[in-house]
Amino acid sequence: MSDFPRHAVTRSAKLATLPLGFAGRTALGLGKRIGGKPAEMVAQEIQQRTSEQIFKVLGGLKGGAMKLGQALSIFEAALPPEIAGPYRATLTRLQDAAPPLPVATVHAVLTEQLGDDWREHFQHFEDTPTAAASIGQVHRAVWHDGREVAVKIQYPGAGRALLADFNQLARLSKLFGVLLPGLDIKAVLEELRERVAEELDYLREAESQHAFATAYHGDPDFRVPDVVAANEQILVSEWVDGTPLSKIIVAGTKEQRDRAGLLFVRFLFSSPSRAGMLHADPHPGNFRVLPDGRLVVLDFGAVNRMPDGYPEVFGTLTRIFNKGDMATVIQGLRDEGFIRPHIEIDPEALRAFLAPYVEPTQVPEFTFTREWLQAQVATVTDLRPTNVVRQLNLPPSYVLINRVHAAGVGVLCQLGATARFRDEVIRWVPGFAEDDPDDAAPALAAS
Repeated sequence: MSDFPRHAVTRSAKLATLPLGFAGRTALGLGKRIGGKPAEMVAQEIQQRTSEQIFKVLGGLKGGAMKLGQALSIFEAALPPEIAGPYRATLTRLQDAAPPLPVATVHAVLTEQLGDDWREHFQHFEDTPTAAASIGQVHRAVWHDGREVAVKIQYPGAGRALLADFNQLARLSKLFGVLLPGLDIKAVLEELRERVAEELDYLREAESQHAFATAYHGDPDFRVPDVVAANEQILVSEWVDGTPLSKIIVAGTKEQRDRAGLLFVRFLFSSPSRAGMLHADPHPGNFRVLPDGRLVVLDFGAVNRMPDGYPEVFGTLTRIFNKGDMATVIQGLRDEGFIRPHIEIDPEALRAFLAPYVEPTQVPEFTFTREWLQAQVATVTDLRPTNVVRQLNLPPSYVLINRVHAAGVGVLCQLGATARFRDEVIRWVPGFAEDDPDDAAPALAAS
């Protein structure tokens, strides 16, 4: 019997403990204040306990609740320290950890998916998972031919549970204002919901992972483990060790963080032209750093298929934005369908909204910091989203690109990385260096 809670009533009750529990702790905090305890200390205690409760409930539900926790963990770099502090460690844990399934349940899934003789596929299988995340957990094993492998097992009933989670979390979205005041959680949930079907199909993921592994085979900067075997709910891949990017964020040297940030950007910008796809789930839990400095990339359940690479208009409008010609940028966005004909856009509000994405391309070397991101966020008056965001019409082909870029900025600010990020845009994004011969040279030299 699986302990993965599938029944909607059961899952709703567990989710309900989040706001109820928070309300109870707030009342307790008021009592302590009356008793003379300093208000700042009480607030810190409430935030710490809330973060612990959020991890316990979201982690136990796995599914959509875990995916929301992972999404929120990326954006914590945008928060001022007094808000983000108590949640940072808890949210980072949500990127690549969750309470594991019982051994009996793991064996039952393997029997159901691979047959009663499933052990014949392996020389050795570790019952304790090395990672447990949103819709599945990973076990280390030795394949029958002696290769070390990672066995990704989908939680029983994950599909039904995911849909139930999204419905319930939408109703409880106000709670997450405690984490990220102003963020439109419902919009985040809706976008995540649209990717669920793809992520539940491990055969589809296997095809994507193999394509990435082939495209980056032998690369001096990257390591993508190839697929060994797969069906709809079991995915066996080559095992790769490495230091989690989350640990590099917390304890890496400046040199390590700078290199990780540069390779992170290089991978995201290069993959559409090299693999015909964009990795669409770039949270730190999906990356490792090898002793030789290469970046390991994992988890290809969410990808944006881009067989023609980055749209040229992306680089062209970025270049025009950098010249300060907002009128041409706005017209270009209208031509591409980002701004509908009857909508009028405030150029300065649009500039403020786009700045975090474009500013790093304006200088040869750029440093991403939490303080920089907080300052960028402060220039936008309403993050739920702003009037400018409401006025923009995001074409379907750009939805995942936008999400990946937003998440990528958050990860780079967590790293505090300094590097020549502009060179990566010049090299990989068509249209950016079109009329700038001096900038085109590094791209030719590097190719």
